[in-house]
Amino acid sequence: MNIELLSPAKNLQQGVAAINHGADAVYIGAPAFGARQAASNSVEDIEQLVRHAHTYGARVYVTLNTILYDSELEEAVKLTRQLYNVGIDALIIQDMGLLECDLPPIALHASTQTHNYTPEKVRFLEQVGFQRVILARETSLEGMRQIRQATSVELEAFVHGALCVSFSGQCYLSQYLADRSGNRGCCTQPCRSKYDLYNAEGKLLRSNEHLLSLRDFNASQQVEYMIDAGICSFKIEGRLKDEAYVCNLTAYYRRLLDGILEQRPEHRSLSSGKTTFFFNPDPERTFSRRYTDYFLNERQPMASFYTQKSIGKKVAKVLKVERSAIVADIYEPLSAGDGMCTYNPKTGEMSGFLVNRVEGNAIIPSAMPEVKPGVELWRNHDVQFEKIFKGRSAERKVDVELFFSSSDDGYKLRAVDVDGCEASVEVRCDKTPANNPEKVLETIQIQLSKLGGTPFNAVRVDLESFKPSFIPVSVINQMRRDVVRRLVEARIKQFRTMPSERTDSKEIVYDCGNTDFRLNIVNSKAEQFYRRHGVTNIEYGVERTHDYDHKPLMTTKYCLRYELGQCLKKKCNQQVAADYKSDLFLLNNGRKLQLRFNCERCEMEIYKV
Repeated sequence: MNIELLSPAKNLQQGVAAINHGADAVYIGAPAFGARQAASNSVEDIEQLVRHAHTYGARVYVTLNTILYDSELEEAVKLTRQLYNVGIDALIIQDMGLLECDLPPIALHASTQTHNYTPEKVRFLEQVGFQRVILARETSLEGMRQIRQATSVELEAFVHGALCVSFSGQCYLSQYLADRSGNRGCCTQPCRSKYDLYNAEGKLLRSNEHLLSLRDFNASQQVEYMIDAGICSFKIEGRLKDEAYVCNLTAYYRRLLDGILEQRPEHRSLSSGKTTFFFNPDPERTFSRRYTDYFLNERQPMASFYTQKSIGKKVAKVLKVERSAIVADIYEPLSAGDGMCTYNPKTGEMSGFLVNRVEGNAIIPSAMPEVKPGVELWRNHDVQFEKIFKGRSAERKVDVELFFSSSDDGYKLRAVDVDGCEASVEVRCDKTPANNPEKVLETIQIQLSKLGGTPFNAVRVDLESFKPSFIPVSVINQMRRDVVRRLVEARIKQFRTMPSERTDSKEIVYDCGNTDFRLNIVNSKAEQFYRRHGVTNIEYGVERTHDYDHKPLMTTKYCLRYELGQCLKKKCNQQVAADYKSDLFLLNNGRKLQLRFNCERCEMEIYKV
């Protein structure tokens, strides 16, 4: 099985950086409808990224994964054709209305926004023509195994990054509170806001905390189990993150996957080229809210009550506090300009400060924070680590053999790479016997091996068919440049994804659970699609109706009662505080929301009041 490391790309520059740091594929936002309004890209930039990726046999997937209004469908289809023409490898979509449109023969990936959580749902998506299904973040290892046993479609799963607390595609909280829909790419992230928690009697149970905010996902210790469960693509979240994050995480998982693949010859990396890193990847040194592996195995604590921001890596522990310095047990070297944070019990959240300088084990902050002995210090901005990515942090090379030979009226240079791609160039010129044949051979060997700044590494330069004669260095260098350019073009041509024909029929019946507003139907084509597959009671999505009465604004496997140690399912009622046995409510800026708990399914829902 081909194993793919899939990295995020906010823009062309980050996409190129991800490929250079070992990504087998990148996903990037389309000019419109890409579910991240702040991460849109021109078709021209995407074309450049495709060329760079295909040079290494890597892939480019474009997100066009918002739900669409009728007035937008024509533009979306036109955009799809433009993207197909520049050679993208797949389109990631949520809106099933696109399957009723005249799309080019492009591979389709079902976005996690379609909440792909059960074998029935994944099998349906496979039957209607999706080449790949991106699983819901909350899918367990056992769930992955069951889906794999029931389907043959490619399965992609998240491996690292921010978590949506809601079932993907089924969060309407931002739409309700701010008229900005996550399904339309403009979520205000109300799950990262602060809330007060009340019970039915009006008693305040928790005050001003990030009660719906989750830690970040980190499945690095589960990757091999995920491979065995049938996952072929491992996705790093982060199209809004900075370049240092993308490079660091890509390098980290590239090393991890390479180690697994070295021991598992039945699997191989999807793309080619060996990546060399000039730094030591460490996920905690870029954006991190601490980690959870979510629901891969058993339920575990996953909340980040005290902050919605990055806290980074634990680097010190306070020993004593002086007038202008913090004396600490420092675990890692600190630098002036580093951003530090610590938990402040007075405010109930994380507070931060900048390092002015470090003298031995004394940290001199720019402004003295409120800290006490025993408190842990975390670094959420690492100046020295960030500097690494402003220079040469990695290089990726494809092995190539070069064959230099004499022809009847000149010379020929042929290049053959590790993937079997070939290119050649010939020059015509007069031949003059060499005064020093050995020197000529040495010069050719040296000049042809100079592949720095190209995607290639010369593992062999064959001169056996060359009859030593004088040849100008300028001619050798030009032949080398020309054969490299042609070999790049040959690789781009070879690794272009072939057209993908889809089959679909009305005999395929949608039998995957909810057929209400959570199908997110807001256009006539999506309605047509679901009616064709047996859904008779069509209810339009809230983005179209603005009707939120008696509808869950969010459904999630995250449970606030469990996080607060008040689980009604795992504890007998005598162990649960009486204050938590009644209905619970969240309050934010005067807006009141009701929590409902389905203990049988281990799910929590949020409703308007």
